[in-house]
Amino acid sequence: MTASAAERRDTAVVLIAHGTVESLDDLPEFLANIRRGHAAPAELVAEVRRRYEAIGGRSPLLDITHEVARKLEERLELPTRVAMRLFRPYPKDVVAKLVAEGIRRIIVVPLAQHSASVYAGAVKAAVADVDPSLEVLYARNWGRTPELTRAFAGAVGLALARVPEFARAQTALVLTAHSLPLGIIQAGDPYEQEFRASAEDVVAEVRARGGVFSDHVVAFQSQGIGAGVTWLGPDLRATLVELAARGHKHVVVAPIGFLADHVEILYDLDIEAKAWCEGELGIMLYRSASLNAGGELVDALTAVAKGVLCRPEEFRGAPAALVRPRKGDE
Repeated sequence: MTASAAERRDTAVVLIAHGTVESLDDLPEFLANIRRGHAAPAELVAEVRRRYEAIGGRSPLLDITHEVARKLEERLELPTRVAMRLFRPYPKDVVAKLVAEGIRRIIVVPLAQHSASVYAGAVKAAVADVDPSLEVLYARNWGRTPELTRAFAGAVGLALARVPEFARAQTALVLTAHSLPLGIIQAGDPYEQEFRASAEDVVAEVRARGGVFSDHVVAFQSQGIGAGVTWLGPDLRATLVELAARGHKHVVVAPIGFLADHVEILYDLDIEAKAWCEGELGIMLYRSASLNAGGELVDALTAVAKGVLCRPEEFRGAPAALVRPRKGDE
């Protein structure tokens, strides 16, 4: 089902992602946004800059998100725009431009499939500032959408196929998501529960497709820099150390809590975790590819957006967002 003529006249889709910088000189502003207006210490700015430099000086996240939006716009026949929760293009600017173009209804789809409430909250605040009369429909958490499960399973299967055949039956599969301060989970955020359920969905689909591995575990990566916060675990490094102690020599890491390449993938996994495994632990590390702007992710987003269009009464009003504590970085 594509949009009706009336819907095309006044409806747009907003994809909202985390955010990144185009210039490393913008890192202080970006980090201050993440830290709710608190300036980042110089050593934190320097460390984050070092990580960006290690992956080539910039994250591909914004480019990938624009490509996803272009493809989704073709599928839905609706204008589809990109906003970033914590950097440019800011939700307020995107909403204001849509209003100037005559848009009266916005469908918000978060590119953080287990954190819809937080991302919806950013658009809700923008709408309140720009034009509270706008009709806004907010997609809910969509991490267990069948199309997304199949997409991740396909990526995991390709990574497992890179493991030497003789070693596959002794290969461990580690499914990762971004860690959060533990207090968020204790306050009732369903993030961990929903991610673990999604991981089991993916594992079942991989096995149904004939994927071979010995066991699977969940781990949480990319904890913020700085002391004073207890983070959701188990931690990825500790998990890899335990797998090495149990005799695993081949590990596939599947970052299925993420949709696209960015610093947490290209540095935290491809550089840092690889160095742990191959330099210290005697493990060969394989990483499943991100979905990025591939057709399977667009399939999943199309299903999410169409679900909102078909049942708008279920998606009016942003889901209540729990307040997340200030973090050092994400």
